[in-house]
Amino acid sequence: QVQLVESGGGLVQAGGSLRLSCAASKRSVSTYTMGWFRQAPGKEREFVAAIRRSGGTTVYADSVKGRFTISRDNAKNTVYLQMNSLKPEDTAVYYCTARSGSAVSTTSHEYNYWGQGTQVTVSS
Repeated sequence: QVQLVESGGGLVQAGGSLRLSCAASKRSVSTYTMGWFRQAPGKEREFVAAIRRSGGTTVYADSVKGRFTISRDNAKNTVYLQMNSLKPEDTAVYYCTARSGSAVSTTSHEYNYWGQGTQVTVSS
């Protein structure tokens, strides 16, 4: 069972950038498809990005496409989410997640393991 810990969240002005990190322990991330979801107050958790365990395929939500980049460093057992051109509507708690298997999924219930989340706040 893999354990995930997110970091890198914070307060940033609109147009700014943040890089979230997700450090894994107990198991190697190389065996999992990894993803990021987010949840804003009063809203359902939504898909942000995912990357296959080989790192060759990435998928993004339309709302972040062209602004966010997901990547993985299997040697460091870490997954990243680079967020550029941030908007106030990106404000949410961001969760790192992992699923067994190679297929990328945009559905939260198909992911097996979740981190505790990190808060991202974008001011206007």
